[in-house]
Amino acid sequence: MAKNKKLNKKRISPSWVALIGSLIITLGGFFILYNFIGDKRLQAYDYMNEKIYDNETAIYDVNTQEINDTNEEPAKQYDIENYIGYLEIPKIKFKRGFYNIDSSLNTVEYNIEIIKGSNMPDEENGNLIIAGHSGTGWKAFFKNLYKLEIGDEATVTYGGLNYKYKITNIYKEENTGTVAIKRNHDKTTLTLITCTKDDSSTQTIYIAELYEIE
Repeated sequence: MAKNKKLNKKRISPSWVALIGSLIITLGGFFILYNFIGDKRLQAYDYMNEKIYDNETAIYDVNTQEINDTNEEPAKQYDIENYIGYLEIPKIKFKRGFYNIDSSLNTVEYNIEIIKGSNMPDEENGNLIIAGHSGTGWKAFFKNLYKLEIGDEATVTYGGLNYKYKITNIYKEENTGTVAIKRNHDKTTLTLITCTKDDSSTQTIYIAELYEIE
């Protein structure tokens, strides 16, 4: 009898078992609900982002390639027309002039190219779009763009002023000859486009926003 009394003392009261069980079920339900709400919020955020971009996305004709060319730059008379501006990207030690959009030299086959539909940097909330080849060879001007990250800077010199930009978005698109540019139309932007490194089936788009004019 004494032994049974000791065992009874060690047993947990059924009411306590029920209470602990209820707490576990409640906490489990809370975490499941919390995760569910969190997932829904993320889905809603992504949906709104897509809708915003869908309303502001513009399609441009862009034809860049990842080239592998060992030939030297041809002796073309580049001084026939003068550059109207320069693109400089300090991180990758890049500096190259660009021609008027209507120039015969404004093409990725000879230089970096200003894409038709672009705006010059002095147009508020405009978008200057520049494309270039990647890969190897003399005309792979954008071969090192893959090294750029969010926050890196680029400067466009135009009309005697330096327009300074910071990269705010990097994304990929299928290389179909056209590119959908997703940007904030309330910002003055610079868009750089080239083929994705080691993947000629896609193009990488770099969106940069103006933060200073000198």
